Parts: sequence; C-alpha cells; structure tokens
Amino acid sequence: MTENAQQQPTAPSTELPTQYAPADVEGPLYERWVERGYFAADAKSDKPAYTIVIPPPNVTGSLHLGHAFQHTLMDALTRRKRMQGFESLWLPGMDHAGIATQNKVEQQLAEEGKSRHDLGREEFVERVWQWKEEYGGRILGQMRRLGDGVDWDRERFTMDEGLSKAVQTIFKKLYDDELIYRAERIINWCPRCLTAISDIEVEYQEDDGELVSIKYGEGDETLVVATTRAETMLGDTAVAVHPDDERYRHLVGKRIKLPLTNRTIPVVADTHVDPEFGTGAVKVTPAHDPNDFAIGQRHGLESITVMDERAVITVHGPFEGLDRFEARSAIVAALRSQGRIVAEKRPYVHSVGHCSRCKTTIEPRLSMQWWVKVGPLAKAAGDAVRDGRVKIHPEDMSKRYFDWVDNMHDWCISRQLWWGHRIPVWYGPEGQVVCVGPDEQPPGTEAEGWKQDTDVLDTWFSSGLWPFSTLGWPEQTADLRKFYPTDVLLTGHDIIFFWVARMMMFGLYAMDGDVPFRTIALTGLVRDERGKKMSKSFGNVVDPLDWMDKYGSDAVRFTLARGANPGTDVPIGEDWVQASRNFANKIWNATRFALMNGATVEGPLPDPAEMSATDRWILSRLNKTVAEVDAFYDDFQFAKLSDSLFHFAWDEVFDWYVELSKTTFQAGGRGAEVSRRVLGEVLDVTLKLLHPVVPFVTDTLWTTLTGGESVVIADWPADSGFRDEAAEREIESLQSVITEVRRFRADQGLQPGQRVPARLTLDGTALAPHEAAIRQLLRLQPEGDAFAATATLPVAGATVALDLSGTIDVAAERKRLAKDLAAAEKEKAQATGKLGNEAFLGKAPDNVVEKIRTRLAKAEEDIARIQAQLDRLPPA
Repeated sequence: MTENAQQQPTAPSTELPTQYAPADVEGPLYERWVERGYFAADAKSDKPAYTIVIPPPNVTGSLHLGHAFQHTLMDALTRRKRMQGFESLWLPGMDHAGIATQNKVEQQLAEEGKSRHDLGREEFVERVWQWKEEYGGRILGQMRRLGDGVDWDRERFTMDEGLSKAVQTIFKKLYDDELIYRAERIINWCPRCLTAISDIEVEYQEDDGELVSIKYGEGDETLVVATTRAETMLGDTAVAVHPDDERYRHLVGKRIKLPLTNRTIPVVADTHVDPEFGTGAVKVTPAHDPNDFAIGQRHGLESITVMDERAVITVHGPFEGLDRFEARSAIVAALRSQGRIVAEKRPYVHSVGHCSRCKTTIEPRLSMQWWVKVGPLAKAAGDAVRDGRVKIHPEDMSKRYFDWVDNMHDWCISRQLWWGHRIPVWYGPEGQVVCVGPDEQPPGTEAEGWKQDTDVLDTWFSSGLWPFSTLGWPEQTADLRKFYPTDVLLTGHDIIFFWVARMMMFGLYAMDGDVPFRTIALTGLVRDERGKKMSKSFGNVVDPLDWMDKYGSDAVRFTLARGANPGTDVPIGEDWVQASRNFANKIWNATRFALMNGATVEGPLPDPAEMSATDRWILSRLNKTVAEVDAFYDDFQFAKLSDSLFHFAWDEVFDWYVELSKTTFQAGGRGAEVSRRVLGEVLDVTLKLLHPVVPFVTDTLWTTLTGGESVVIADWPADSGFRDEAAEREIESLQSVITEVRRFRADQGLQPGQRVPARLTLDGTALAPHEAAIRQLLRLQPEGDAFAATATLPVAGATVALDLSGTIDVAAERKRLAKDLAAAEKEKAQATGKLGNEAFLGKAPDNVVEKIRTRLAKAEEDIARIQAQLDRLPPA
C-alpha cells in the first residue's frame, strides 16, 4: 500500500447530493483506489496472506456476465479479507489463447490477401504481439468498470518472459522424469484450425446425419456393418465381432473383401464389441477412430490414413481430392450402385464433436504428438482432495472431480500453431532428440542439421502453472514464499476438467507436494431469467456493460451475488438489476436522511442503560447480522449473505429503525443524542458489511459519514457480543401493532396519509414508551370529545380503537365487500363441486386437480379475510 493510504481522516460531512449518480462516481473513485495503492499487496508484510489468482481470461475476450459473476465474488472475498487485516493479493492476468488469437491475426491477414506462410513464423509471431498490444486486453479495462480490486502492478500474461521460463522449466522437468513423451495416437483434429485439440475442447451436439448399413465380403462370407462416416471405410483394416457371438464365430480369422477397394481385411474377435448393438459387427478404422485405434493396437492391425489435414480424401481412386462430406455422399452412391447398401436412415440424429472455437466438425486423426503421462500426476491430484489438503465446495461436487482425475487419459499437449510456447525439443541430423531447459543453449544450429519442433504447447499447459508461475516460480521469490499456496480458487464447475485438475497436477508436482490452493469454490453458470442458457443463437446474451451504464456497477454486482448459491446456476434478468439499483438508491437516501438529522460516529457508544429499547434492538440485530454474514462468507454462501444484508439494511435499518427514530429526533434531548450516535454506528457497520459486494456507493457514503479515508481500508466489523433479546421481543411487538393496523387501514380503503382518531390502550405492555412512534407511523390523532370507536384491534397485548366515522362511506364499503364476498363464495362453490365429482377426478390430469385445490384454498382465505373486514366495520 502506498503512503497515500495513511492520510489523516477529514471531518465528517453532512452534505450528499439528492440523488446517487453511479456514472459520476464509479470511474473517478476506482482510479483513486488504484492510485492510493489500496489493492497493492506487500510480500514483506507481517500480516497473514490471503491470495486469489484470477482465472485468466483470454486476451481476445471481453467481459461477459460469467466473468462479472465470478469477479464479483472474488472481489468480495478479497475486499473482506483486506478489511480483516490480511495482506490480500488478488492477482490479475490474461491467457494468450493460442488458437483464438492466431485465428484473429490470420483473419486480419486474409483481409490483406495474405496468409501466415507469406510472413513466415518469426514475422507472424511479431504480428501477433502487435495485435495483442493494439487490440488485446480489452477485458482489463472492463474489469476496472466492475470495480475489481486486483493488484495491477502484478498483472501477468501467459506469454510474458517469466511465465515462458516457467513453462520451459516444467516441460524439461517432466521430460526428464519421463512424464512427457512423443507418440502417434488418435487425436481430435480441427480441419479449420489445422491443429489438434484436447478432448475437453470438443463440444458435442446433436446433428442430423445418416446411418448406412453396408455389406462387406462375398457369398457366404459376408457381414453387415453400420456407419455414420462412410468415407472412413477406405481406411478399414478389419471387421470386429465379439468372441462369444455364435453368428460370426465361423468367420473369425478369415479375410473378407472390403468394398470399393482391392483389399481384403481380417475378421477379428474383440470384447469391445457389443453383440447386442446393431448387427454385432463393427468396421475397424484404426487411423480415424479412438476405439478402433485401441482395437488395432490389440490385434496388430495396420493404420491407414485416408484424409489430409484439411479432411480431404488422399486415397488414390475416384474419391481422391474430395472433401470428407462430399466423399461420404459419393461413396454411399457407389456402394448403392453395387447393391451393397442394406439400409439407410436419414436423418439420423446423433452426437457429433465440434471444435469449441470455430464449430467445425472434429475429425479423429492418427498423428504424432506430445503427451503428458498423467497417471501419477492425477493420482496426486485426487489424493490431495481425499486427504483434506484441498477442500471442494460444495462438497457434493467432489464426485465430479474424482470422476475426472481417477479416469484421466494421457493429455495431448502439442498444437500445430505458431502462436504459443514452442516445444523446447530439438532434433539432430542423426536422429537425436534433445530437450532444452530455459538456461540451456540449443544443441546445434540449423546449418548443422538441428531443427526445433515446430509445434507449440496447449494453452492449458501454461495456464495450469498459473497459481505459482505468476508468483515468480521457478525462482524462489518473496511473492512465492508469502502468497503460495493460494487460498481460494473460485471458478465455474464447467472448467473443473479444463483447468482445475491441471493446476492441481502441476502445482503438486512443481511445488514438491504443496497444493496450489486450499479451497476450490465452484460456482454455477449465469443463465437468463427463465433459466435458459445464454447464447447468441437464442438472442438472450446480455452485455454487462450495458447494465452497468444504465444501473451502475453496484447494481450488477449485487444482483449477481444475490443469486450465487454454491455450485448452482444463476438466473438473472434486467428487472432484478433494476431492483438492486433501487436498493443502492435506498442506501443513499437513508444515509442522506441520517446525516441531515445528525447521525454521527464520533465518540464511544453510549451505555445501553441510556439507550431506548429501539436503540438496543437495532444494535442487537446488527451484531447478529455481523455474525451471520461472517458465517455465510466462510461457507461461500454469497446469496444468503447478500439476502441477509438486504433485509437487515432495507427492512430493519431503513424501514424500521430510521422511521422509529424520527420521533426521538423530534423530541430532542439526551435521547436524541444517543439515537444519533446509535444510528451512526449502525450505518458505519452496515456500510462496511455491504462494501465487498457494493463497493462504490458504500465507500462514497462511508467517507461522508465518518470522515475516514476509505472503507476499502477500514476495519471489518466484529460481533461485539451485545445481545438484547428483551428489546428484540419488544420491538417485534411494536412492529406487529404497526403492521396489523396498517393492514386494517389498507383493507378499509384509507389513504396512507389520512389521519384517524384513535385510542391506544398500552398499559401493562412494553409498548407504552412507543405511543408517540405508533401514532406518528400510523397517522393516528388523539381521540376527541366526540370519539366513538367503530373498530377495535387487539394486537400483541395492546388495543387500538379507531373511529372511522366520517373517514369512509360505511354503506358503500359494506356493499363493495359484500360483492367481493359473493365472488369468493361462488369460486369456492365451483371448486368444491369439481373436487367432489369422482368422474371429473378420475379423468383430470394431476396438475389440473392441483390447480383447483389451490383455487379452493385461495377462495377460503379470501372469504375469511373479507368477513373479518365486514365484522370490523360499524353498522351502516
């Protein structure tokens, strides 16, 4: 923190504008926080550390609601810990997003009529860096708009010099430990991006395809196989059947003719085949299907690649040069002409993998790639959660984590791109393979016949190092010693496979068994108000910046936090953001009223003996709320803590305590002085409690109220232990009286400001000291000489007698209520008749019957309510 953060407090102010204008406040206030160094963490501090590293957004990205949601929660955690006296570090940064960023620049080149090959690798990479400086990182400015309290001086990028060194270091270490290897295997290939992608970067969707059944073989030695990818038959090297399938036992070990080719292929027996599915015989294409590849390995089958990197057929013959989809139609037509098509089904809806970036249909392809041997790494990642070193919250999400790490396949880490961390392996003229560390020189020059591997590493490889590489690893830096392990990883449950497991594996491996984070707090996904996934195709995508412009960042943050139940999806609609804006306005207006009436934080709190029951009640409720909010924070219950704060602030402080205090302020004297100090205390603590979630309006109000420098660096409130259950019961009784009489007034059609003569009988109750407040809040004037009670309300041991003569037209009111009563009785009779009709009940759907029962219950409630109103009215 800079020296500016140690400025002396100024005198409290009583001046606030009549309305809160977020657009005028938020930008300048955020820059002031940054300039004063509030978010800068000190590795030399004696304070206990609290660390969160931001899930690095793509350099190509912009802020969406998912980002805003998670950033709000991370910001709330770190702001609270900072106020609690921790040396809080929330570390920002971006991911280089290999495929997405390269695509951006290649699109830019295409507009110039060029390709990356026109530039060459070195110049192309330089061009990407230029793009990054000019266009990348837009999201960082948007994070400022949201109010992210990150340490900007520690901003990192997965391709910066330090992180690049970390990548090369761990690659070398894994390679030397034989946990990285190169092998030819089936990978997911994107013919558009021209690179391998990992299993978790494949998006599956239901596509309309075709299922074609084809007869293989001749004469008595034939089999029928079904396929959705007829073009791959050109690479078939076997047909597989189950070893116990009697239908095909006589064919096992024989060779049959492969249609459209001059080849014969063997029939093999393999337990992978399900004899109950389809014909019980499957075509085996080892070079174009992962399951077929495994069968091929077990039986020593040849792998024949029939497509190039763009999914164009390469097999000599009539289909050579055709795109895979063109070849599919042509091959089916050729088979049909030969009478080999047994059945065709179109459309055949089935799950098809697509590239998550460009949506191109993935092509399984046999390719030489680099792999991480994940077995021992994944076991360590699972053990760290099982033995309690890392907690997953909510706990029921642990099963999904174990399902992944316990069944993880080796990870393909090479990508056929130019933008990214180039694989630090060199190949020599005599077949040598040398892995080079960060401080080592290449084993030779190109002139000497040495060449570096052309592939780059999967983006998730570098982001898997994020918790420790961003703190300076492999160097033993002060940041690494102070802030590692990090405390909380807060992220969506949808990337538990993409990112969380990889960080666990690499963190435990690189840091000698020390975990990368102590808690994994998993959130749900943001959806629209109907619970539907947000998608451009659905037309329901929301730009959070639009809502920030319209309602303010605090309103967006509070809406997101109030919906954040652990691990569950978050529906959000504009009406809810508008309601949160109204809450911010309520905080502003209530604080402005308090300041205008002398609320203060100066001096110690008066002794409880000097306080009214109302003062003791609100302080008791305040301390209970502090304890409740702390418990919710510790359990990552953001929705519950936000709801708790909303109801305490709006209902108890603003709607009740502020209103009840008005009579005290008007009366003056020592009681008013005490209540002004209590109101100042309540607002001080309430604004601190709200600050981590709604930082802008609370800092503006808190500094005005207290004269302090900023609530950002104020002390987090502690539960003082003060409780007054008797005062709470007393004020609950007072609230019951006021609520019941207000309800009665509304039922009688009285206007809120209309004054009514009343006699209050409060003797023998704790409500006697509150008569003035009751009369003021209920607009009850003293009884006059002509007072005649027309309605009597017994509530909470007290009696409120009202004289409504002259205030309402009793005859007209009785007529209106009688009409309403008749309608309710008619509704009851209809519902009762249907529910008593056995024939109707026997035919009606359950949901229809339930609706009728609900109508009956509502009608009975209405009848009771209306009859009570009639009974309270004087005779006409």
